[in-house]
Amino acid sequence: MHTVRVPRFGAPEVLEYLELPDPVPGPGEVRVRTAAIGVNFADITARMGLYPDSGKPPFVTGYEFAGTVDVVGEGVTAVAPGDEVIGMRNFGCYADTVVTSADLLLPRPARLDAVAAAAFPVTYITAWHTMVYIGNIHRGERVLIQNAGGGVGTAAVQIARHHGAEIYGTASAGKHDFLRSLGVEHLFDYRTEGWEEELRERTGGEGVEMILNPLGGPGLKRDFELLAHTGRLILFGISSGAPAKKRNLLRAFVNYLRTPRFSPIRMMIKNRGVAGVHIGHLWHRPDLLAGEFAEMLPLLQQGVFDPIVDRTFPLAEAAAAHHYIQDRRNRGKVILTP
Repeated sequence: MHTVRVPRFGAPEVLEYLELPDPVPGPGEVRVRTAAIGVNFADITARMGLYPDSGKPPFVTGYEFAGTVDVVGEGVTAVAPGDEVIGMRNFGCYADTVVTSADLLLPRPARLDAVAAAAFPVTYITAWHTMVYIGNIHRGERVLIQNAGGGVGTAAVQIARHHGAEIYGTASAGKHDFLRSLGVEHLFDYRTEGWEEELRERTGGEGVEMILNPLGGPGLKRDFELLAHTGRLILFGISSGAPAKKRNLLRAFVNYLRTPRFSPIRMMIKNRGVAGVHIGHLWHRPDLLAGEFAEMLPLLQQGVFDPIVDRTFPLAEAAAAHHYIQDRRNRGKVILTP
């Protein structure tokens, strides 16, 4: 198989394209020949050495893919060779051949090609788990989606719209027209000083009931203060700790020290909650992930959810894809194609 490996931590240029033996599926596993692979910010932080779960180099990153079943392992009956599927695994997806648990596969909806299908698993399950499972979103609630123009952000916009929420979003000004076309009603340029006050004015001083934050760092304190009573702040990333393309452990440590600690007593008095989501730590719950997949699949088939792909790159040019995301140029998902 051909794959992209992280041989050492560093800038995107460290990624190496090479050929390795095909993996063999074990009991309960399936081998898939991939047609498209999703790129996530976790892949980038892993390459930089800022993602603890990646382990030590060399390793192959990547969480999601779409492709065709090639071989099934012992005991697998839900899929068969030739089936078109979408799926996930805990790293190892930057390759033209992937082995994963049969529990983490879904049939690819006929309305989606492989590229669009590969944009679905991680982004939508992260947004769904955050907003529905953890956030318990309700119709009419005000939801603020930080970094609304990214992969998870655009998925969250569609989920919020489906649930009848009033949608607020932050993004650079150049992405505002794009996000309005998706249904974001209130947009703020996060680089503009004082956008928080404008948000308070638009909510009549009440704040919002839910905030999705992939940034982490000191901005969490600001977000907590933007919550209404019964508001929930949910963190699903720490991209503020990786502003450059090379690892800077001092910068990451300082960002960690500046991250606020939340008082349980204050949360109780304010009727506010703070929660965290890490999909990479849910692999031990394939039942939960598969259940959330199953809830979303009909909505995906019906076109309620429509994965947004900004750009594709050949697998061999994974470094260029990482640059593109870290330069904050993407509007939606970036995909690798073997």
